[in-house]
Amino acid sequence: MAYPIEHKLVIGVASSALFDLAESHQVYLDNGPEEYRKYQETHIDTVLPRGVAFPFIRRFLNINKHYPRQSPVEVVLFSRNSPETGLRVMHSIAHYGLDISRAAFMTGKSPYPYLPAFNASLFLSANEGDVRSALACNYPAGLVLPSRTEDDENDEELRVAFDFDGVIADDEAETVFKRNNDVDEFHAHETLNVGTPHRPGPLADLFQKLATMQRLEEKAQRRDPGYKKILRIAIITARNAPSHERVVTTLKSWGVAADETFFLGGMDKSRVLAVFKPHIFFDDQLSHLKSAGGTIPMVHVPFGIANIRAGDGL
Repeated sequence: MAYPIEHKLVIGVASSALFDLAESHQVYLDNGPEEYRKYQETHIDTVLPRGVAFPFIRRFLNINKHYPRQSPVEVVLFSRNSPETGLRVMHSIAHYGLDISRAAFMTGKSPYPYLPAFNASLFLSANEGDVRSALACNYPAGLVLPSRTEDDENDEELRVAFDFDGVIADDEAETVFKRNNDVDEFHAHETLNVGTPHRPGPLADLFQKLATMQRLEEKAQRRDPGYKKILRIAIITARNAPSHERVVTTLKSWGVAADETFFLGGMDKSRVLAVFKPHIFFDDQLSHLKSAGGTIPMVHVPFGIANIRAGDGL
């Protein structure tokens, strides 16, 4: 029997993140909702191109294929479409073989208030207003940034990368750093509080539940030494020693860990991202969300002090 939804790791995805809706959205902007409705009905059998979040979502859903008894993950479509105009989205989902059966169609309204009802640990959208409104209500959300979509069908591994401050953890340390833009003050604060775990940030629940998935993989490896893991998690942070120790303290207190952790001391994160090649990378700093060739799917988490005042951060 599959897990009830309250026991699953659930991701809510907007159609704007899953598919490339540039063409149909332009119809809406140029001609209004009625022409948009007609356009979508006319093109109902025209498959939508893959969007920025598609490679991540496809691999995320593949977790259930490896654990069919538990089916521990689920994706729910959250859409501003009506059920009628959303039919093209659902047809495209079926065309690509994505196991998405639950959906919320809001007929022009933002869907974020329903995230808790679906037990969502993440809401991905290309609508900045929806993402900011969700975060303002303490719901986990990220803004999918434009990038080129590459999806290697032969690459079955799912690689997810997180910044630490303002993403996994709260923005306490970020606030100390930005107060005077003083790295020494920041290190002194983190050294003083090294034994105190950080409070959870907006994507802490997502990170912790993904880490729980790793335990399923460890059990699978114990049963079958030839089992190849399908999930890799990385933390990529601008912190370095001595502030690295509080990161370790925090994760240990939560009973979780990443496969790979990078303390870069302000080094350009794209250098590590180019090697790790995540299918999605979450950061609260827009200045960190860049990659060579623009092929790595980037998600901005506009949370906390880093998104109130200008300047680079952690």
